[in-house]
Amino acid sequence: MAYAIIKTGGRQYRVAEGDTIDVDLLEGDAGQKMTFDDVLMHADGDKLTHGSPSVAGASVTGEVVEQRKDKKVIAFKYRRRKGYHRTVGHRRKLTRVKITGISLGSKSKKVAAEKEAAE
Repeated sequence: MAYAIIKTGGRQYRVAEGDTIDVDLLEGDAGQKMTFDDVLMHADGDKLTHGSPSVAGASVTGEVVEQRKDKKVIAFKYRRRKGYHRTVGHRRKLTRVKITGISLGSKSKKVAAEKEAAE
């Protein structure tokens, strides 16, 4: 089964075709297509391709499913026996993306082969 490791929003995700992932908020409405060009690694069976830092010409395509918020994270601090307590919290804004395809960019390989043949 082919999979790729992509980087978006400062985080890395292992994705395969058909997966659904939650990433940090990205602009786009439900149903809109997205392309992730920062592919750090691609694996297909025994064949492994990794970049330094990213694989040239590779991309992962996906479709925005929904814009949502994560569960609330609560930070509570207090001082014992003093009656002091503070509660703060936040909810991360997320974009749910369904992965529709993984491409290694075969066009770029053809161009590279033609350049080598020309030289």
